[in-house]
Amino acid sequence: MASYKLIRDGGDEGTLDLRAKNCALRIDSGGHGGDVESAYLKSNTPSNRLRPPVLAGAGANAKCTPPSGRLVSLDVFRGITVVLMIIVDNAGGLIPSINHSPWNGLTLADFVMPFFLFMVGVSLGLVYKNMTCRVAATKKAILRAGKLLVLGIFLQGGYFHGLSKLTYGVNLEQIRWMGILQRIAVAYWVAAICEIWLRNDEKVDSRLSLLKKYRWQWATVFVLSTVYLLMLYGLYVPDWEYHIPIEASFRAKVFKVKCGVRADTGPACNAAGMIDRAVLGIQRLYRKPIYARTQQCSINSPDYGPLPPDAPSWCRAPFDPEGILSTVMAIVTCLLGLQYGHIIVHFKEHKKRLSLWSYPSTGFMLLGLLCHVLGMHINKALYSFSYTCVTVGLAGILLATIYLVVDVRGWRRCTMVLEWMGKNALLIYILVACNILPLILQGFYWKEPHNNILTLIGIGKHNH
Repeated sequence: MASYKLIRDGGDEGTLDLRAKNCALRIDSGGHGGDVESAYLKSNTPSNRLRPPVLAGAGANAKCTPPSGRLVSLDVFRGITVVLMIIVDNAGGLIPSINHSPWNGLTLADFVMPFFLFMVGVSLGLVYKNMTCRVAATKKAILRAGKLLVLGIFLQGGYFHGLSKLTYGVNLEQIRWMGILQRIAVAYWVAAICEIWLRNDEKVDSRLSLLKKYRWQWATVFVLSTVYLLMLYGLYVPDWEYHIPIEASFRAKVFKVKCGVRADTGPACNAAGMIDRAVLGIQRLYRKPIYARTQQCSINSPDYGPLPPDAPSWCRAPFDPEGILSTVMAIVTCLLGLQYGHIIVHFKEHKKRLSLWSYPSTGFMLLGLLCHVLGMHINKALYSFSYTCVTVGLAGILLATIYLVVDVRGWRRCTMVLEWMGKNALLIYILVACNILPLILQGFYWKEPHNNILTLIGIGKHNH
């Protein structure tokens, strides 16, 4: 007799890792010439695929379920998010209605960030489904988050973020610490730590047992949401000011913004902006605020444009859409996505997965819409509670729909490109959204600037 270990990597496939169960497939050398690989392939033929492998050294009644295939729907979901990002980045300036909402409201572009965070959470539920050492897993999570954080600071902290304004180098006193990749890194790290340490060994065989197993993660969601709401609506925001340098002069014009309020969620006097100005410094915030596209600040609203004659003083003030307080709710999105990943791990029936995804998703959407109607507006820049609920709910419904089409029905031909894009989402994001691809295509030329890669392939030919 020879034994063949059934070992699968606990990546984002949604498969059952059998290492902890020490499962082994017993293969009789007779008839296979001692070729273990051939024996395994034969045992995996359609006629034998339904027979469960026998545990080596176990009784006749011991069974071990063979691992299932990769969940393609997860890659397709990420691929759709990448396509959405590319459409928004390239067409958002031409079609302002699909660009980010100037303040309150929801547009196509506002789904990109929460969808990415949601899928990070789902994947974490699969990556850490089996752990041999929590300390080692924690170190690995910290290392991965650290790499993503450094990459985000480099790409979005000032160097590639403003190529048109780059003169000699990057002023470290004005480098932007926050950004999209930085937010994903923080959310990933918190969710990973929660998944590694905040769960018990309770067996999951029902919805109630699923909640009990991860009750401390749900408690974390509740605490973070409560802290966010208390700070956003409870902190007092005093008057503040900022400076804008005057061109061809070393002087700066001072703008004063009058506030002195609490629970204000407008562009000028919200607690999120106050925290960022106090902790990060106003010189390190994003200098092209989204609210510059509001009717109060732009005559071309909802697009950017010249200031109206009666524009308020805060229109040109820096504001970071990936600030400290809003990142708290971004973490909540990732943690909620993590719970959807747990459903994949603990429930194998299609019908069970679809119901456990669909009903909570509908509840989240209804809760978010109710909060919006009651005055807690959907707002991407503040990452409001209602925005979190609506986007998580829609993400869950979209995941269930893609899962039904791709993994249950098996319609994969039309999603192959999306699947590839989903597997390479981070690389595509860096190339497209962080100006790396434009830098490669137009940043290198010979003799004249118009002699670049784009003109070589017939795009944007120079007319003499």
